Amino acid sequence: MLCGPLCRFLWLWPYLSYVEAVPIRKVQDDTKTLIKTIVTRINDISHTSVSSKQRVAGLDFIPGLHPVLSLSKMDQTLAIYQQILTGLPSRNVVQISNDLENLRDLLHLLASSKNCPLPRARGPETLESLGGALEASLYSTEVVALSRLQASLQDMLWRLDLSPGC
Repeated sequence: MLCGPLCRFLWLWPYLSYVEAVPIRKVQDDTKTLIKTIVTRINDISHTSVSSKQRVAGLDFIPGLHPVLSLSKMDQTLAIYQQILTGLPSRNVVQISNDLENLRDLLHLLASSKNCPLPRARGPETLESLGGALEASLYSTEVVALSRLQASLQDMLWRLDLSPGC
């Protein structure tokens, strides 16, 4: 008997009908777990810590803490950090950069569950012109970026419990 595409589809139908959407609570828990994992990775690198409020000359483009963090602001902040980390030659930050991409995907899932259209944020174009500044102070940039990223992630972790807005 020849079984065409319709026959194959009918054979798969019972399996397809049992597929359930991932509960949003699971996505939120996965988001928190990934944030904790990234913070642990940053701790394992063990650079000297820099206060997120401390200003370092020439590195003002690295974001600090924001008073109000909505999901879109979280995504924008993570996009900036991801762009900074991608520009660093250190192998220590490659996995963290990949984790930030995954975290941004989870934030988009959370936003879509709240009917918040989050456009894919990019880091500001000003970072592209900072190639010389990054090359001149790679170690300082890495230390400051990781320290501020860690503080931002811990703040995001806390704010996720408060169910942030769009």
